[in-house]
Amino acid sequence: MVKHIILWTLRSELSEDEKNSVKAGIKAGLESLKGVVPGLVDVNVVIDGRLASSNADVMLDCTLESEEALKAYAVHPAHVAVADSKVRPYTAVRSCLDFEI
Repeated sequence: MVKHIILWTLRSELSEDEKNSVKAGIKAGLESLKGVVPGLVDVNVVIDGRLASSNADVMLDCTLESEEALKAYAVHPAHVAVADSKVRPYTAVRSCLDFEI
């Protein structure tokens, strides 16, 4: 099994209302991929409960069957569509940590 953790910081020019809308869209889009992308075991997007000490706005926490499944997830058309429409246009910083569990 592989964990795929992403932290995003949203673009600073977005208003709070826009950020809330973007976060909801990211969550809905990425969580909808479970059952669609082969090898994606679990996906959870955290958008609420952020403490003032945080320096990121959104966290993606997914579990995939293997490193091969992670590579396939990265290029899967459904994932690319969500990333291109709901994530990339609104994020300024992306950090990734992938590891075996």
